[in-house]
Amino acid sequence: MKAISILGSTGSIGQNTLKVVEHLGNIRVVAMAAGRNMQLFAEQIAKFKPEMVSCDDEICAETLGKELHRLKAEIPNIDLNSKGLVAVATHPAAQCVVSATVGAVGFVPTLRAIEAGKRIALANKETLVMAGELMTAAAARSGAEIIPVDSEHNAIHQCLRGEKKSEVKRLILTASGGPFREKTKEQMAGATRAEALDHPNWKMGEKITIDSATLMNKGLEVIEAKWLFGFDADQISVIVHPQSVVHSMVEMVDGSVIAQMGVTDMRHPIQYALTYPQRQANCLEPLDLRSMSGLTFEDPDLERFPCLSLAYDALKKGGTTPAVLNAANEVAVEAFLDEKIGLDDIAAINEAVIKEHSTAPADSLDAVLDADAWGRERATIKLNELAPGRVIHYNAARPVSL
Repeated sequence: MKAISILGSTGSIGQNTLKVVEHLGNIRVVAMAAGRNMQLFAEQIAKFKPEMVSCDDEICAETLGKELHRLKAEIPNIDLNSKGLVAVATHPAAQCVVSATVGAVGFVPTLRAIEAGKRIALANKETLVMAGELMTAAAARSGAEIIPVDSEHNAIHQCLRGEKKSEVKRLILTASGGPFREKTKEQMAGATRAEALDHPNWKMGEKITIDSATLMNKGLEVIEAKWLFGFDADQISVIVHPQSVVHSMVEMVDGSVIAQMGVTDMRHPIQYALTYPQRQANCLEPLDLRSMSGLTFEDPDLERFPCLSLAYDALKKGGTTPAVLNAANEVAVEAFLDEKIGLDDIAAINEAVIKEHSTAPADSLDAVLDADAWGRERATIKLNELAPGRVIHYNAARPVSL
């Protein structure tokens, strides 16, 4: 029986992972980490009985203990914050770690899991955006596999099975276009929080949904694809595909295009990552091609979605620039979700921070963490310039290095 750990078990990817575990029946969850949703976390712990768990802080741990007592469930070892995340990620019994936390918090735990030689089912794209060079080098040393869970990268992984890299012309990442695909620039500028969170195809967490609305999510995926598959920026394209049936494609040097298609359900790529290289039957309805009226594709509008261009620029500059972009974007998205700034301000803040940054080598953990902290600090300053007279604080502290 395979043993796994889950970072971010109460998020959408974590919950779907547990559904896959239930369906497969031959996977044991030995460790789990969650943020602050202790009621759901307690229910998961009572059902899956992990050996150890982690949550944000002592207040969460106290609440978790009460919830577990209410459920008459056994209380496992509980660890806290970044230290706890690393403990879950490096649990000795875990063969695979599902990295499904949101944002930079997953960076260090995922790196430690790679160094420990674990298979990584990677849903936290920010880790490779911040430190792709470090992550891939660590995987090469330890022999760790990194299998993407994002539907687009998972599709590319499937399309590349058995293909020679020298025969690949380019990778084509598909994008739904999000809720503002047909909106004007002016309409997007005045978009509300609720409108931006109303994704037409996917049910996801708030941060990734806003990134999808600005196409920053696709920009981060371009950077991630470089490190997952070893292709340069000019070999990675983005195309808008509103139906989200074709999850991504690979164009070969002879003009052939290989596409991976499927229903819009994250349980498929999660199961693929957990069972690779085998394929097993899942519990999803098969894709019904006869019910489709048509599949359409179009170029992204970079004037309305400048975040995508910013990501390409960051990838080409390399070094610490992607980590700075990711940090600035996390701060800006949080401010938008708090209704402090407009949707178009996200790109403006990201661009301003990137312009101020002097790219340095991302050749150590400290270099990446310092770049992340600098990006958050500069983004917070830009936020306060947008709201004069009102001090705003957003995650300006340097992440804990373990």
